[in-house]
Amino acid sequence: MAASLLWTAGCLATGLVVPGVAEASTLLAEAQSLNQVIDNLRNVLVGLLVGLATLFATIGGVRYILAGGDPGEVEAAKKTLRYAAIGYSIAVLAPMLVKLLQSIVGQA
Repeated sequence: MAASLLWTAGCLATGLVVPGVAEASTLLAEAQSLNQVIDNLRNVLVGLLVGLATLFATIGGVRYILAGGDPGEVEAAKKTLRYAAIGYSIAVLAPMLVKLLQSIVGQA
């Protein structure tokens, strides 16, 4: 029951935090150039990464609170929070990675 509520809350938060994901995914098919396709794809991926990282941060926080001092559970919660931080880092670096990809394929 708690996992279902947590999943629903994470999905709702993702929908509220990243409203451009749906718009970018519908514009993916309407793109006029390769640059536009890459930009739209980046927007979709960044939105998904932020949503997943938020979900992992929420799960990690709840696991940390419910650990009750158990060292194994505390370590698992810290690992989950670490994964959330990695997800946020990748989402922040995504525009730079897209620019790198565009320079490799020759699209300025």
